[in-house]
Amino acid sequence: MDLPPLAPFPPSNLRKGMMPEEWESCLDSWVFLIQRYLTLPAKAFAVKASKTPSISHFLVSCVKYPPIAKDLKSLRLRQQCFLLAHRMLTAVKPIPSPLLEWDYLANLSLAYGKSTALSRLLEDIWDQVLDGSLSLETHKRALIKVLEARSTGSELEGVLTPNLALIRACHRYGQFLMVGSDLVDAFSSAYERVEPSLKQKIKTVVYFSLMSLMGPDPKISTLLDHLYGLKSSPIIKALVESTPLLQKLREQTSGQESGRAKSLIASLASYEKGPYGRPKRPVRRKFDKGKGRDNDQYGHGALGKVHVHKLSLVSQVQDLFPDLGSGFIIKLLDEYDDDTALVTDALLNDNLPAHVRELDRTKEVTHTSTPQAHDLAPNLAPHSTPPLLQSRRNIYDDDDFDRLAVDASKLRLGRKGNATADKLLAAERSAGQKAAILSALAAFDSDDDERDDTYDVEDVGGTVDTTNDDNAADLRQEMHEEALFNAYNMTPDLFNRDAETRRGKARAALRSETGMTDEAVEGWAIMVARDPRRLRRLEAKFEMGGGGQRPSQRVLEGTAWRRDSGTEGTEDSDVGGAARGGRGGRGRGEEGEEAGEGGAGVAGPSDDMGTQVARQRKDANKGIESQS
Repeated sequence: MDLPPLAPFPPSNLRKGMMPEEWESCLDSWVFLIQRYLTLPAKAFAVKASKTPSISHFLVSCVKYPPIAKDLKSLRLRQQCFLLAHRMLTAVKPIPSPLLEWDYLANLSLAYGKSTALSRLLEDIWDQVLDGSLSLETHKRALIKVLEARSTGSELEGVLTPNLALIRACHRYGQFLMVGSDLVDAFSSAYERVEPSLKQKIKTVVYFSLMSLMGPDPKISTLLDHLYGLKSSPIIKALVESTPLLQKLREQTSGQESGRAKSLIASLASYEKGPYGRPKRPVRRKFDKGKGRDNDQYGHGALGKVHVHKLSLVSQVQDLFPDLGSGFIIKLLDEYDDDTALVTDALLNDNLPAHVRELDRTKEVTHTSTPQAHDLAPNLAPHSTPPLLQSRRNIYDDDDFDRLAVDASKLRLGRKGNATADKLLAAERSAGQKAAILSALAAFDSDDDERDDTYDVEDVGGTVDTTNDDNAADLRQEMHEEALFNAYNMTPDLFNRDAETRRGKARAALRSETGMTDEAVEGWAIMVARDPRRLRRLEAKFEMGGGGQRPSQRVLEGTAWRRDSGTEGTEDSDVGGAARGGRGGRGRGEEGEEAGEGGAGVAGPSDDMGTQVARQRKDANKGIESQS
């Protein structure tokens, strides 16, 4: 079934005109469609996304007009949108152009700036397509023009805020902005003429841009060039006074740049304790008295001290990954801000951070042996036992039984009513019970000899009541499983998970016979393929049966003796009669004597030597029996 396109996310002015019921219906529809897209296989999703531009337009509108409400459905939609964007940027090749525009990346950083998964995602796609992108070059030139054009405060803040979010989410973007001195000079000139509130914003953008040059792939030479160029600018004084810029520079510089960095640090060190510097807060030292809580290697206390909400999130992750320990899962939840969807995605894609990947995945959070007084809830604190009540009362106090004034004629022992055995036998029964009894009587044959059915498990000595819902359900399930096994044994391709197989006549016939959906049929085949023991059980159960008969049900033939409907007095019938009688010519074998006298019961041509010998032997046996 083709999935419908995703409608764009409406602006706030349109959302205000919608009724609450309509808006909740839209949220439910978006979440449902996104989940259907996310459940597609990787190849099917890539093909579908490349042919469905509405997905890209929806993601762009979702971060451009993010939901303001903090209700559960809006938060759920926000989470699903991030998962869809993550898959679009990693699984679709080439990535749709709307998702590589600067506006979308900046709005995405504003919406999910605290997510570490977003930082890793932007770092990955930067190396692939964003490095040297025309959209980023165009935006950089536009940013320089805005800074030099003496724009208004609101316009300048509207440009600086998304830039700051994208720099903090992706340090490669900060390095991109620091290429060349044009933008740094524009920041310096704008800092001198704007109002104090915007000076703080510009200082923050410049600081994080410079810090990006000391990231995982540091560019110390470019950083020192910019700092030398800003030595005479007021912005460098504000940066040194209010940020740990020099401290980080001392820790980062080494090697060939150390001499150059030391001279620069020495020239800027005077600003650290200047009149504009912030007064240092007194540090209150804490002495370790050995009374701290017992923490594990992940920084958490005992399991009893972890919040109950965190424990519920741990159980959700352990349902999918039972081999992971609770301590390791708590560390993952801390890393991804208690977002179980991001934790699950990181575990499935195996893209955990390096410091988390090295931890022991089976580590459990330690349990406390005895709870302390400060760990107990207020309502569980020890308290004295309340005194017992002087007397207990109930609704039956002072009634006739309590006062022993009840009339003996009103007392009754046993059940109500005077039903006897005759009345119970004469009572009407349901049609199903009567039909079962009549069918059992019809199946009974008074001529049947009693046979030894000790080892016949299938012979239950009666009929099966098909009116029982449990028996009918078990029978239907067994029939469906047999149909699935026969189809799986003859045509395994019938269980392929592609659209052509699902539309085929054979799959339609299998669905009609079993009453199962395509997903259930394919899931049954997957489970059988993964479990060889189950496959062997099915082969032993169904493969030996034939003609529509259950292999576990053997045909029980009648044991009563029947006269041969064909030629009477044959040699075979005589042998059979002798076998049942125990000795030849006795028991039911004597019925053969009625067919003729003098050995006429032996079949064959009269002139044949074998027939004559058989007749003589039979007559001799009769003579011996008559004498005895």
